[in-house]
Amino acid sequence: MAISRRRLLTGGGALALTGGLAAACGSNTGRGGGGSKAALSQWYHQYGEPGTEQAVRRYAGAYKDADVRIQWRPGAYDQQVAAALLTDSGPDVFESDGPTLDQIRGGQVVDLTDLVAGVRADFHPAALAPKTYDGRVWAVPQVVDTQLLYYRKSLLEKAGVRPPRTLDELVDAAKRLTDSLTKGLFLGNDGGAGVLGGTPLYAAGLSLVTDEGRAGFDDPAAARTLGKIHRMYADKSLLLGAPADWSDPSALVQGLTAMQWSGLWALPQVRKALGDDFGVLPFPADGPSGKPAVPVGAFGSAVSTRSRRRDAAKAYVKWLWVDRTDYQEDFALSYGFHIPARLSLAAKAGRLKEGAAAEVVRFTADHGYAQPLLWTVASRTAYQDALSRIIKDGADPERELRGAVSTTEDELRRVRKKS
Repeated sequence: MAISRRRLLTGGGALALTGGLAAACGSNTGRGGGGSKAALSQWYHQYGEPGTEQAVRRYAGAYKDADVRIQWRPGAYDQQVAAALLTDSGPDVFESDGPTLDQIRGGQVVDLTDLVAGVRADFHPAALAPKTYDGRVWAVPQVVDTQLLYYRKSLLEKAGVRPPRTLDELVDAAKRLTDSLTKGLFLGNDGGAGVLGGTPLYAAGLSLVTDEGRAGFDDPAAARTLGKIHRMYADKSLLLGAPADWSDPSALVQGLTAMQWSGLWALPQVRKALGDDFGVLPFPADGPSGKPAVPVGAFGSAVSTRSRRRDAAKAYVKWLWVDRTDYQEDFALSYGFHIPARLSLAAKAGRLKEGAAAEVVRFTADHGYAQPLLWTVASRTAYQDALSRIIKDGADPERELRGAVSTTEDELRRVRKKS
């Protein structure tokens, strides 16, 4: 699995974009641009699953009311989009794991609420929530992606360890499962600082931002929970320096680790390699107010206000991501392995009805959370930096979190001033 399912926060893409827009616009479906049909540019980030690019080009080619030209964008996609939305040379339709609050408030994206009229309740709530602001929908969810804990049943049974249902059990299991050949847990080559994000906070019964618009982790429980992640690092229970990072299940498959945090997309590969010798779990609960946590993300289709063909762009988005449920199911399940964004499609998908896949669907519905729209880049960066220092350096969790809370409150005040 390549970078496509991680949120890309690296810099540099915006600077490279200006000189590359004109050249990139030559990529299309192979259909001519003549005639009276509108010519639409549609951007996707670079997926790692074979066949995905061919699929979206096939969808575009089947649309009869516009000439849809596909842009497959490798690199720092979020930064490319952010820069393009400020120009007249960007996409008409673009894939986004946002849009961000600043993009919505800055008038850079088109209100798409009318496109989902009548089917809005059919979209997974955790997928739709971050794309909804002020009661309006700013992107139509395409698929639901989620992360989960994989474990090797045989290795746990051999060590007399039961699948962990609490964070304390996870810490204990990771230590007991570690020996000279195998580490107990793989959270990524950085010890989990990059991928875990707010998941441990939600497992402690907290949040990144409260419903009242305050920092949701200004609580002693946050320090307690993050300190336990560091304990696994200090115990040398965590696999570090694996040949592939957390999004690829090869560490689990090759026996380098007994448990691994990865994504739903990895499930077919794990099942093919291990057969029935694996199980799946949400991130385990911590503390008396804790509950299992399942991070949910969803790329969506949005329309740029800079587009000179907004009505045509909206019509295409509705056709592909609202009306063509056959393409939506194909996109979710035929190339990678994802949950359709529509609840009705997820409920009838045969590949999601049995075994581990059905378990993931169930606990995604029961325990799924999405990053709130008020969780800005500045807040996320401050928290991620604090989390890294806590896990890897053993920095004092309370002190580190005070700084992240301060930054988050500053950001929330900034957001409120613009309301």
